[in-house]
Amino acid sequence: MKTQATAKFVGTSARKTGLVAALIRGRRAVEAQTILANTDKRATVPVGKVLDSAIANAENNFNAKAKDLVVESVLIGPGPSLKRSMPRGKGSASAILKRSSHITVVVTDGKPVATLTTAAAEKAKETAADKPAAKKKEAK
Repeated sequence: MKTQATAKFVGTSARKTGLVAALIRGRRAVEAQTILANTDKRATVPVGKVLDSAIANAENNFNAKAKDLVVESVLIGPGPSLKRSMPRGKGSASAILKRSSHITVVVTDGKPVATLTTAAAEKAKETAADKPAAKKKEAK
């Protein structure tokens, strides 16, 4: 089962947040929390909160145990940029982009959600094969 949590409009650039996300991809959830707690980067705080939320979602919604969860993916996307300006010499101004990011953490316990039994899968294949192919209409 896959469970995810998302934080949007986080006030750190996607490039800086991506460095922190790379540290925890593919690791056990408890180990990832330890890594984030001992990493000296500003982006560890929001990534840690999203990871905690994803773990809580899995525990609450699917009765999963935190020790069994693995961080399947950490998706970092750019959010909107706030446009600001800084005064410069001779009455001019230079642009400042205050970048933001969206963070999504997906955790899984490795168990499939629901699979068809082999008999049901074979029956589905047979019914798909029995349906006649759609006839193509000829354009005149």
